[in-house]
Amino acid sequence: MWGRPQKLSANENLGPSRDDIEALFRDIRARSVALVAPLTAEDQCIQSMADVSPTKWHLAHTSWFFETFILKPFGGGYGEFHPDYDYLFNSYYQAVGPRHERPKRGLLSRPPLEDIHAYRRHVEEAMERLIAGAGDDAWNRITPLIELGLNHEQQHQELMLTDIKHVFSCNPLAPAYRTLKPPGTDHRIEDSEPVEWIEFPEGLVETGFDGPGFAFDNEGPRHKVWLNGFRIASRPVTNGEFLEFIDDGGYRRPQGWLSEGWAAVQADGWEAPLYWRRTEGGWRIITMAGVRALDPAEPVCHVSFFEADAYANWAGKRLPTEAEWELLAADCPVEGNFAASGHLHPIPGRAGEGRAAQVFGDVWEWTRSAYSPYPGYKAAAAAIGEYNGKFMSGQMVLKGGSAATPEGHMRASYRNFFYPPDRWQFSGLRLAEDA
Repeated sequence: MWGRPQKLSANENLGPSRDDIEALFRDIRARSVALVAPLTAEDQCIQSMADVSPTKWHLAHTSWFFETFILKPFGGGYGEFHPDYDYLFNSYYQAVGPRHERPKRGLLSRPPLEDIHAYRRHVEEAMERLIAGAGDDAWNRITPLIELGLNHEQQHQELMLTDIKHVFSCNPLAPAYRTLKPPGTDHRIEDSEPVEWIEFPEGLVETGFDGPGFAFDNEGPRHKVWLNGFRIASRPVTNGEFLEFIDDGGYRRPQGWLSEGWAAVQADGWEAPLYWRRTEGGWRIITMAGVRALDPAEPVCHVSFFEADAYANWAGKRLPTEAEWELLAADCPVEGNFAASGHLHPIPGRAGEGRAAQVFGDVWEWTRSAYSPYPGYKAAAAAIGEYNGKFMSGQMVLKGGSAATPEGHMRASYRNFFYPPDRWQFSGLRLAEDA
């Protein structure tokens, strides 16, 4: 199931056809099941920290989404699978009703895994009946919700990978998720090759989603932003470059750190990115394929915003804004090392000739932009409006996707967001500076 997903019709006037929607629905739902195939039932019950959800919960919640927002209001005569699932698998939708506490999802040894898969089949059969039989008026109303539900499930497919990686990292046996495509089999950046700088003049630019196709509501409205002249690195920061920061005492002195970041270093004992391990033989790193030696040519990964910002200050640079990053990405094809590549880990790339490299895939790139609404943004009405808008406080924007992002899920306007201390996602950085 590592191939490219089917895509919806690009006809912006007619929209996606029912056949397109049905094929994509089956494809994405099957991919979720394929992702968990290497895992045991025990693997899928564990919650290793409050931010991590058990794999089993992800499988159930993505079904709950279709059941709650499509089948119950539009699937006339739909019978819910179990009356308690609305409570167990609601994530954060206050308007839907009460929910099981997020930090306690790992306590749900029941319902068993086989019941969760039966729940998925129940929802899928009902969704396929609805897709085939809905009248034209109903179809026009539910199509945007189905597209949202499919993109929501793709987000959870990435979370299933990042979460099980954290689960396995806590196991002293250092288990591997599966045998993956070997790292380093693509183009490499030689350690001695300097990064290039791509310069943009000052000016007024437009940023945000510019269709056709699907986008989350937080990607718009498209709007104008004034940018001063700036330069941005042609590639992400590598492990080898970040190691210089570590060796220079980057984690041992407060200079260059935000106050909250330095407090996190001291409180949590950070001395390197998450999943790095210092051994007598040198640095090693936990990957989805197990533990191996650190490759200095790979993009650095699993760093928090605090670490990314501290590194940028140490290097005499800064992080780009999301508008600067989008301007860089505007002319880049949405291609890269996504989950379909089979690596499930950032790989060395190739920089040079003034072109941007690894803009999409490999690692989510932290920006210096706070996650806030664009001018004119309005959240949708009712419970579905809680999807993005309610989180526009205290988080930072990341761009570009990662080695765990599903193929076909990414675009330049995509706004991911996490809290500044978060490190368990495939997050890295690209440097920028004022011109």
